Amino acid sequence: MRLKSLEIKGFKSFANETIINFNQNVIGIVGPNGAGKSNVVDAIRWVLGEQKSKELRLDKMSSVIFNGTKKRKESGMAQVTLSFENTRNLIPTDYTSVSISRILYRSGESEYRLNNVPCRLKDISTLFLDTGIGSNSYAIIALGMVDDILSDKENARRRMFEQAAGVSKYKARKQETLSKLEGTAADLDRVEDLLQEINENVKNLEKQAKRTQKYLDFKAQYRELSLDLAIFQLTGHKKQYKEVEAKLHAEMDKYQTLTAEMAQTEAVLEAEKKINLDKEQTLSTRQRDLNQLVGRIRGLENEQNIVRQKIDFIGQNKIKLGDQIKGAKIRTAHLEQDIQGFSNQLSEENVLERALESQLKSAEHLLRDIRIKHGNVKNELDTFLQSQQKIETSLFENDKKKAVQANQIENLHADWSRNLDTMRQRLAETGSLENTLKELQSTENQLLQSINEAEIAEKNRVASIDFIQKQLETHRGEMVAVRRQLDANQNEYKLIKSMVDSLEGFPESVKYLSKR
Repeated sequence: MRLKSLEIKGFKSFANETIINFNQNVIGIVGPNGAGKSNVVDAIRWVLGEQKSKELRLDKMSSVIFNGTKKRKESGMAQVTLSFENTRNLIPTDYTSVSISRILYRSGESEYRLNNVPCRLKDISTLFLDTGIGSNSYAIIALGMVDDILSDKENARRRMFEQAAGVSKYKARKQETLSKLEGTAADLDRVEDLLQEINENVKNLEKQAKRTQKYLDFKAQYRELSLDLAIFQLTGHKKQYKEVEAKLHAEMDKYQTLTAEMAQTEAVLEAEKKINLDKEQTLSTRQRDLNQLVGRIRGLENEQNIVRQKIDFIGQNKIKLGDQIKGAKIRTAHLEQDIQGFSNQLSEENVLERALESQLKSAEHLLRDIRIKHGNVKNELDTFLQSQQKIETSLFENDKKKAVQANQIENLHADWSRNLDTMRQRLAETGSLENTLKELQSTENQLLQSINEAEIAEKNRVASIDFIQKQLETHRGEMVAVRRQLDANQNEYKLIKSMVDSLEGFPESVKYLSKR
């Protein structure tokens, strides 16, 4: 059996996946203090099933997971895989290559694998029990174990000799057998306790069975007595039924006689109701006629009041018309004076003669009409009184419309002037905005052109960045390989130099001559 490789990922200081190959007879792992050399031994002990966090120099088992740094985030699990060559069949299995793995997740779950198949820790311990390999085996010596062996702390030397002699295998089996015997003895004690409890339960069940038998006997006796009581009560109920039936027949006879009497009284009551309804109908018709007469009287009174109001209104209109006739006479006198003035002006103004003659003729026609109307005013007084109110209302409405239209005209003139000023301002603003728009369009074209150029430059820059990143990744890989080779060469140089300085491997004569 030969150790092939050790794979560590996320365990303590091993953040990246690290593979250590043991392909030579002697392999040495060297490095400065704090480089993680002891973590390799801890990883081997941990994958072999070490359960004590103190033995792994930890305060708790979850601390084996890489906790992260300022530049790297913490790992989600810790995994260690140990591979062996089983060409001599020292491990009791048919596989020539055996690998064991242990995985611990940050959530607290853990698992063991044997050739990538989930298994138990007991299966791994049993498989490596007789090979001298284990978490506390003498083949794996960690820090402090040499002092423990020399000082024989907790029989450390004895355990080492037992492992070397192969006795620990049988001792473990003996311990396992003794623990099984102890468990069996405990199970036997438990069985005796159960038997004692069962015996006590049997006694209690016997007592309950006797009580149940007594209950059944009492129940049968109760059934017989209840049947006798039911028969006795049934005979009494039959007698009571016959008596109640006789009473019921008598009551039914009384009920039939009462129903016949009630039918007669209801017939008389219906006749009285019919007479009463006829009287109510006649009363309602007379009340309706009375209401109609009252309504007619009230209507006639209202019409009388309306006629009185009309007479008063006609009198008032008559007085108003008399006043209007006086005013018309005064206006006719004024018109005659105006005509005389017009005739005087006619001689002075020859230019307006035709227009004034036409106006004069129209005025004479109006004067005639007025004189004719003045003569017929008394005859047309009745018709004038009827149309006067309509004319006044129409005049009032016309004056109102005229005032409203004048206000509207003034408002429209003001709005027109404001709109004209606003239109002029808007035209000036439109001219300035058109100039600004032309400038903005030219600026926009320039910006679009610059944006297109910037996009093309950005695409070229992104492509160059991708190409540079790819080259950088390849250079980084090459640099890591070179650094590894450099570290290996430096370690080899230091090892050879130390061997040369200490003359290790040279004969004693050469060492003596070098000292002299």
